[in-house]
Amino acid sequence: MVINKIPRAEHPNPMCIRDSWHNLNGVWEAAIDNEKVLNKDSVFPLKINVPFAPESTLSGIGNTDFIKRIWYRRTLNVSTAHNMRALLNFGACDYETTVWINDTQLEKHYGGQSSFTYDITEYLNDGENVITVCADDDTCSRLQPSGKQSMLPHSHGCYYTRTTGIWQTVWMEFVPEKYLHSFKFYPDAANGKVRVEVVADDEVEVQLYWHGRLCGYGKGKDTFEIKLTEIHFWEIGKGGVYYATIRCGKDRVLSYVGLRSTEFKDGKYLFNGESVFQRLVLDQGFYPDGIYTAPTKEALENDILISKKCGFNGARLHQKVFEPLFLYICDMQGYIVWGEYPSWGVSVADDEGKDALLKEWKEVIDRDFNHPSIIGWCPLNETMYDPMNDQNSGEKQGENTREIYHFTKEYDPTRPCIDASGGIHYETDCYDLHDYEQDPKVYSERYDAFADGNPLYDVYKGRQNYDGTLPVFMSEYGGTAVNPEEGAWGYGSCAVSAEDLVERFTSLADVLMRNKRICGLCYTQLYDIEQERNGLFTYDRQPKADPELFKSALNKKAAIEE
Repeated sequence: MVINKIPRAEHPNPMCIRDSWHNLNGVWEAAIDNEKVLNKDSVFPLKINVPFAPESTLSGIGNTDFIKRIWYRRTLNVSTAHNMRALLNFGACDYETTVWINDTQLEKHYGGQSSFTYDITEYLNDGENVITVCADDDTCSRLQPSGKQSMLPHSHGCYYTRTTGIWQTVWMEFVPEKYLHSFKFYPDAANGKVRVEVVADDEVEVQLYWHGRLCGYGKGKDTFEIKLTEIHFWEIGKGGVYYATIRCGKDRVLSYVGLRSTEFKDGKYLFNGESVFQRLVLDQGFYPDGIYTAPTKEALENDILISKKCGFNGARLHQKVFEPLFLYICDMQGYIVWGEYPSWGVSVADDEGKDALLKEWKEVIDRDFNHPSIIGWCPLNETMYDPMNDQNSGEKQGENTREIYHFTKEYDPTRPCIDASGGIHYETDCYDLHDYEQDPKVYSERYDAFADGNPLYDVYKGRQNYDGTLPVFMSEYGGTAVNPEEGAWGYGSCAVSAEDLVERFTSLADVLMRNKRICGLCYTQLYDIEQERNGLFTYDRQPKADPELFKSALNKKAAIEE
């Protein structure tokens, strides 16, 4: 394997940039240790291209079998003479991560999606240092969330190739003794101000700029407000952010904030106080060569570009926590998204599984809180459907689902929350449905009557019941394949041609958009993934039909917007 440059060399988190950062991606020593017999001083015979998981071809390994444990090691030269603190950051590592700096073991991190940081200052030598990482991953555990990673040796149905170990950028930052640990922006669009919450070692100053003009200033140690002298809203399809300079003594961080509001009210989705029909597409964040990890920043940008070409104004980020750089691009493009946790694989009815989910879910909300593009949270998906365990029903599931919902609402009161997309709904801000019926006539018969005040059609009626007041969102539908080959699939009857796909897409969208009691749609899906061939694009992002034809179907005012 020949590496000519550092892969994914860009800063991984534009929401929080310091000048003194160092990318640690590239070639590391590695060893797959399914027997769990190695230790940090063992010989690691492989080379792996971080940040790509060992299952991916971009990693240089391409082992798609179960990997129960993988080791990593690299050296790092550090000067300790500058009296700065050294922070070691991991974008994500799946699932149980143990890190050594030289001979010192650090606290384990549990979770395959959230970012984590170590202050390693006290463990560094002046000169050469060794970083060793061990990642344990039990995808088949009922106590470990795994999303769409296959629990069988091979991909099947809507489960795909697994991801083990490091799959996002690893980087170092150097900060002064007193520095900014974290910050949250609470935009108040109605009153033209921003509340700031910080965790820091000293007083913090924040300056907000619009196109280089200073528009707000504030300072404090815990919480303070900034009144804006110019009001500019973050807009769907346009974006628009205030750039922020944050100082804590000698520590300087560059960031940004979007001024906008997002809520469900009176059966509608309101964005900046206006009724907006969500024209979303399902995006699962998989790539043929990188699996969970996009090969380049341009690949991340392209997924948003092709979605917008089809007329979508956002995406449901499905069963995966997307990397901060993707969310940054959404912020810049005005592309709205739902943040979702990869809840499949864990038993919601099991308290230990629920606690593991909640611990990482808190870390995810902390990391992504400031992104204006995230308009809502969805911690669970289809809890009524668990092919590996049929015990996810009943009183305990309801109790734990409510706990997860209330935690999300209390921890982030600024955004709506869907407790479990597609059901079972126990307590939620939006009643969303999944319905993959392929016949537009049947779709019309099911949902036109609802617009006239009749009961909502729900395939899970009896297990959940619509109270007649909540907004209704068709958060999964479509899923149409076009003549898939043997072994591949789509939902229901397949289209026979590109023209058939476009006609079906147009007709199904029309049923939903003309319904004055439906506030959004989310089409499954943007692109094919492995054996699931129901994308509007192929897995390598080639269009199956002219994107302008899909755009024309969505590029009209929905009934709920009138």
